[in-house]
Order: sequence, then C-alpha cells, then structure tokens
Amino acid sequence: MEHNISLITTLAAGFGIALLLGFIAERIRMPALVGYLVAGIIIGPGTPGFVADVQLASQLSEVGVMLLMFGVGLHFSLDDLLAVRRIALPGAVAQMGLATVLGMLTAWWWGWSWGSGLVFGLSLSCASTVVLLKALEARGVLESMNGRIAVGWLVVEDLATVLVLVLLPPLAGVLGGSSAYAETAQPLWLTLGKTLLQVAAFIALMLIGGRRVLPWLLWQVSRTGSRELFTLSVIATAIGIAYGASQLFNVSFALGAFFAGMVMRESEFSHRAAQESLPLRDAFSVLFFVSVGMLFEPSILLKQPVHVLGVLAIIIVGKSIAALTLVLAFRYPLNTALTVSASLAQIGEFSFILAGLGLSLGLLPPEGMSLVLAGALISIALNPVLFTAIEPVRRWMFQHSAGARRLELRIDPYAELPMSTERKNLEGQVVLVGYGRVGRRIASALDARGIPFVVAEQNRELVESLRRKGVVSVSGNAADPAVLIQAHIADAAMLVVATPDPLNVRQMVVAARTLNPDIEVVLRTHSEDESLMLRKEGVGTVFFGEEELAKGMSGHVLARFSPEIHVASHG
Repeated sequence: MEHNISLITTLAAGFGIALLLGFIAERIRMPALVGYLVAGIIIGPGTPGFVADVQLASQLSEVGVMLLMFGVGLHFSLDDLLAVRRIALPGAVAQMGLATVLGMLTAWWWGWSWGSGLVFGLSLSCASTVVLLKALEARGVLESMNGRIAVGWLVVEDLATVLVLVLLPPLAGVLGGSSAYAETAQPLWLTLGKTLLQVAAFIALMLIGGRRVLPWLLWQVSRTGSRELFTLSVIATAIGIAYGASQLFNVSFALGAFFAGMVMRESEFSHRAAQESLPLRDAFSVLFFVSVGMLFEPSILLKQPVHVLGVLAIIIVGKSIAALTLVLAFRYPLNTALTVSASLAQIGEFSFILAGLGLSLGLLPPEGMSLVLAGALISIALNPVLFTAIEPVRRWMFQHSAGARRLELRIDPYAELPMSTERKNLEGQVVLVGYGRVGRRIASALDARGIPFVVAEQNRELVESLRRKGVVSVSGNAADPAVLIQAHIADAAMLVVATPDPLNVRQMVVAARTLNPDIEVVLRTHSEDESLMLRKEGVGTVFFGEEELAKGMSGHVLARFSPEIHVASHG
C-alpha cells in the first residue's frame, strides 16, 4: 500500500516542511527560497530519517521548471530590455564570461576536466531572477532606474542561459560527457546544425502560429465564463507546449515553456493568465526547489570547506567586482553600480537547471551539484545583507575615497542641456519628470499646443533617443537638485511629475520650491493613501489614477443619460 501513496507522501512532506521552513526564513528576513532548499535537504537521502521518493520528486520538479519558465516568459518584456540594452546586454555577457572563466580555472585547479569546469562556471554565472525581484520589491526600487537595469541585466542572463541549455546536449560529446548525445556518431557540425534548426523551427512556429492561435484559444475559453476552464487552458498550454517541444523538436522543457509564456504575453488576457496560473506556478516552483535540495549532500560542507569558500568567492566577490567595474565603465553612478553588484551576488533557479543538465549529461560530477547548491544556499541567505549594506558602503566610500566622489560627480554627457537649447525652453517652460506611458502622452499634448517643456528622465538611453528627435531632455534623477537646475527649474512655470515614485517625489518638490518658490506642482500617484497624504501636505495638485479613471467613466455615462434626464424632467 505504501508504494501506492508515494506521490501523496512526497507532496505532503515536501509542502509541509517547505511551508514551515519558508515561514521561518521569511520571519528572520531571509528569502523563503532558502527554506524550500533546506526542506529538500531534510527529506533527501543526504540526511537521516524520512527519505522522499527522489525519482518522483524529480518529475514533479520538471513540472516546476515548466511553470517557472512559463512565468518568466509571461513577464518578459522586450520593451523593458531594449530600454537598458546598452548596459544590460554587453554587461551581462561580459560578467557571465568572466564568472565562467573563474569557475573553469577553479575547477581545473581542483583537477576537474575542462568540460566539467565549463558547466560549473556557467552554473555560477547566472543569478536568480526570483531572488532579485523579491529583493527589489521589498525595498521599493523595482520601478527605479537602478531596478530596471538590474532586471534587464538578469533577463539577458536568462536568455543566454536558455541558449546554453539548447547547445549543451549536442556539445556533450566534445566536452567529455557520457550521455546519449555523447555517444552519437554524427559529426559535431551536423549535430549542432540539426539542433539549431529544430530550435529555429520551434521558435518560428511559436512566433508565427502561436501568436495567432493562443490568443484565439484564450478568447474562446474566456467566452464560456468558466474560471476553472480558463485556468486549465493556461496550465495545459504551458505544459502541453513544453512537452510537445521536447518530443517534436528536441527542445528542453524550459525553453518550450518560456516561449509559451512569451507568446501568451501578446494576448490581451496575459495579465489574467499570469494571475490565474500564479498559485499553481508557486506551488510547483516550491517542489522544484525542494527536489533540488534533495540532491544536496550536506557532508560537503565538512569534507570540502575550501571548495565551498572558493565557490562563494566567485559568486559574491568575483561577480560583484566584475559587475561594479562594468557599470562604472559605462559611466553610471556609484549607487547604480553597487545595486547591480548586490543583485548578481547570488545564484538560483537557472544554476540548478544547468547543473542538473550537466549532471545528466555526465559532464558535472555529483560533488559539483552539491557545491552549486551550497553556493546557492549561502549566497541567497546573504543577499539581503548585501542589499542593506549598499547605502552604508556608499557613504563610507564617499567619506574615505576621493575616487568614489569623483565617480559619483563625473559629468554625464546627457546630464547637461546642450548649449544650442532655445531660450523658449529655459523660461516659463514645463519641467516634465518621467517619459513613460503617462509622460509621453503629456509631452505629446504639450507639443501639440506649442507649450515648451524639458524632460527629466533617469534612463540615459531614452534621453539620447529623445535628443535625436529634437526633444529637450536631461538625464538624471529629478530628486537631485543638480538635475532640476539643469532643467532650469528656477525659471520654469510648472513641475509635472509623471512617474509614480513616492520615495523621491517629496525630495523633488522640496528641491523645486527651494529653487523656485512660486512654481506650480502637478503629481501622479498609484496609491489612494499616498494621494490623500500628499494633498494634506499641500505638495501640489495630485492625480490618483483610479480616481481619474472613475471621473472619466462617470462623465461619459452622465453625458449619455443627461439629455434623457433633461427631457424627462420637462415632460
């Protein structure tokens, strides 16, 4: 009878212990992810006591990978990536390359083969998007420029890792693996060509056919009005495409699910799809991390402490220094460089997927998987501490290093208005902070009426693009008085803050009114509480999104019925 309930036993033990340890981890201000990994260690074969079904947990974890990657695809925005491409693309590739080389050299020093070192280094090079998003959300900086750069950087890492997952199996033979791929007699170029052709065919099918079929399918299901059917259609699509991609195109489950999510994002139901599938994605993601923890051998901490320290040095020190240097080389402020460095000083889900693939291909020794897991556990646990240390470290560097002060104060070519700026944009103009969806519409309306304005925007690439179009703009955070001075706030007629940034909005207003006491201030906010507080403080004219939407809809409804009401009252 026990054999018949192994699935229930594994689920009960996995979910129950993960819940308890995840709760404890959150209470002591650590990511719940650490608790899930430790839960896997407790029910795994590496520790005494109850041992869950490892093979069954492995299959459940595959479902977790599918749903995890489906979620990444649903939230993958090409526009967000393009906004920071000039730093995220070269930065992520260079940082991954350096971390991979460090991993290979360390593995070679330990006596491993170059193939093992390559997989090991790649596993240490990619940070966890899940851990990063939670860290940025907890500090309220996800929507800031620093947050967008860090997320863009990790999206590039994710895409690069997906490419590695595709190319690694056919390269296993050359790298010294012992998988079915390694035993094939086909020439390498033929194997690689066939693999890339299959991947290209799958991607083309998804981007051309999937973009039409999936939104249509969701629309048909949504017309039934059944929430259960809609959720079922989302999950069936994610798992079905991942499985079909694996069987028909020899594409990994991870890549199949990623593209399923990415294509579904094109649908108007993408937000609902993400919301409806979230509980199941979260549940199976927990099982993924638990099953990964089951592979960990805790004894490695005692048997090979130097190896573990070497892994941590690569993850926390090597990757951080590489990222810090690269961001500063792109002439970004020290604060941005420190934020990106802290973001990358950990490894997570993709590292486990890569290491697991390396293990199955015979490229990575079992101790390599344990070292990757040890590095993940400790680096994820330490990551909140690194984020907390950003501001104290920055202050300390300012106090003790003239070089750090120069790095922060060095001139950004887009932080000053060109000398050719027309006088009409420097007197009586509108200073528009933020050029997102709301800011663009405001700028378009001002331009149509011939009202001069200056845009202050943190995204330097966007400022460069605006200047090419002839839009007067300046790069920087408007909470910094120097940015407002460059926008000639002292002679401006109005400050319009089109970005919902409650942390900096007060600093912007104080700086603006210090430089120009008579300036009129217009703000936007997403929070009703925030709007009430800002209005109470008399900061300026405050627009709350939902309130304005309700006014617009009410106005339309009243305008529709007001003639009838007027006629009825005189009938």
